[in-house]
Amino acid sequence: MTQLQAFIIPVTGFQQNCSLVFDKDQKRGAIVDPGGDIPLILEAIEQSGVTIEKILLTHGHIDHAGGAAELRDTLKVPIIGPHEDDLFLLEELAGTGAQYGIVGARNVKPDRWLKDGEKVSVAGLDFDILHAPGHSPGSVVFFNDANRFALMGDVLFQGSVGRTDLPRGNHETLLRSIREKILPLGDDVVFLPGHGPASTIGQERETNPFLNE
Repeated sequence: MTQLQAFIIPVTGFQQNCSLVFDKDQKRGAIVDPGGDIPLILEAIEQSGVTIEKILLTHGHIDHAGGAAELRDTLKVPIIGPHEDDLFLLEELAGTGAQYGIVGARNVKPDRWLKDGEKVSVAGLDFDILHAPGHSPGSVVFFNDANRFALMGDVLFQGSVGRTDLPRGNHETLLRSIREKILPLGDDVVFLPGHGPASTIGQERETNPFLNE
């Protein structure tokens, strides 16, 4: 089985978990959620020796997508995701970046939108796409069953869930997404959230106060 590896590149003042996900043998992979600080991301890619095949976006908020256009232009690779319901966020990235002091943010449109039930391949590994709205209407989760690993974006965190006070966020919709899409994946699944430390679905099922309301 292909062994998936991932490491975090914290970016922007929000300390967002931009990640480099790759196959350790082939040294091919993807950058997930390049929110900004593109020089840091490029330095990490160079140090890793990984060939980047694509850019993945879990959703359209500035700290996750603000650097996607610049990175695409630099690496000449496609942007995949999120769901099309986040188009309104991606079309406002430049203005939002200016508000939050994120230098160089540009509006962007992905090369491929994602829908629930589709798959995306990274270094030969299939990731199932789970459309999980609530934090944003177009949020998606990338799940690799073979390695029991998920890229969660801002849907679920260690001890918390995504905020829902941003445009078109909805707390009840988010909790429904978690209960119907995320929890059924299994307690053994390790996930990397958009901020903070990794966790497992089992740990959050037992201890996350938002899931026990």
